[in-house]
Amino acid sequence: MIKGLIEDFKTLYKYEGEVKVFFSPGRVNLIGEHTDYNGGFVFPCALDFGTYAVAVKRNDNIFRMYSKNFENLGIIEFSLDRLINEPQDDWANYPKGVIKTFLEAGFDINSGFDVLFYGNIPNGAGLSSSASIELATSVILKDLFNLDVDMVSMVKLSQKAENKFIGVNCGIMDQFAIGMGKKDNAILLDCNTLNYQYAPVVLNGASIVIANTNKKRGLADSKYNERRGSCEAAVKVLNENGIDIKYLGELSVERFNEIKHLITDEEQLKRATHAVTENERTKVAVEKLNAGDIEAFGQLMNQSHISLRDDYEVTGFELDSLVEAAWEAEGVIGARMTGAGFGGCTVSIVKDEFIESFKKSVGEKYTAKTGLVADFYVAKIGDGSRKLGDF
Repeated sequence: MIKGLIEDFKTLYKYEGEVKVFFSPGRVNLIGEHTDYNGGFVFPCALDFGTYAVAVKRNDNIFRMYSKNFENLGIIEFSLDRLINEPQDDWANYPKGVIKTFLEAGFDINSGFDVLFYGNIPNGAGLSSSASIELATSVILKDLFNLDVDMVSMVKLSQKAENKFIGVNCGIMDQFAIGMGKKDNAILLDCNTLNYQYAPVVLNGASIVIANTNKKRGLADSKYNERRGSCEAAVKVLNENGIDIKYLGELSVERFNEIKHLITDEEQLKRATHAVTENERTKVAVEKLNAGDIEAFGQLMNQSHISLRDDYEVTGFELDSLVEAAWEAEGVIGARMTGAGFGGCTVSIVKDEFIESFKKSVGEKYTAKTGLVADFYVAKIGDGSRKLGDF
């Protein structure tokens, strides 16, 4: 495939010399949803599919960008002295935002580059194609301009680009999982301190199966910022009542139960309940996984979905239909929605001998209920964003 992408690059840009190739994975979060911006724990892993980039440095200040996923948009061109979020530049605003954020951080980017992107992450599926392209851009910048920057810094700059340039108030989980991913491991990340530990994912004859609802949604205009606002409002109420916390993730379930009566707004209370209980579930789930208790891990995944459905209200008809069909299928250890919600994907742990029957029964039930056709991916856990080489 890489050979084909290099040929496409050379044809597109009429170029003959050496090119550099990079890869940045997608990610799936196994448990710990909508906890990242609440200063809690998440447990994501990088996937073995993602975004490929072929790039060559230019001698002027022009950037030319092309995506094989959006061929109808052609080559999108902009210059180093005009890094502005422009609607007509569509997906290219993500790499553009990263370039601008690196410049603002004082890095010396003194010319443009030509790049061809190709992602085999389904667009809009909630597997973080946007963060994948941000980290791909980061590793391109580091390599082309010999920047002295470590991966955690690139992760933070990529998140900043999405927050400030794109305007999506996301937490750091997506970028962190994609940048810091490690083969066959998930990452228990404390989003408050950025302390993290790798945990081997040993599924003993089971696999991670991702199912895409194929219901389209846009993260920026979804109710994401609304949920975040409710949680911040709940923290403010607690602060006004003498509870000194910055994030809901600082509270244990026990402590929360003692003080939750102070939150009188019903919606804020439900949102806060999810943030606190999900944080606890995530910590316990990793303990269970480390102890080899996959069944208990699966039960916590199920509870996570119920909380996202009832307290956080980010699932919706399609995700609920897909998860409920998974719960009924033979060989399923656990299943939940993953990502921001309102469409996107589910993640299930399924015993290997039942994967084919799982896809068939869940797919049929889902279509019968929603009229939509789900796509299934048996996921392997891969390494984070990196350069693949000079070709």
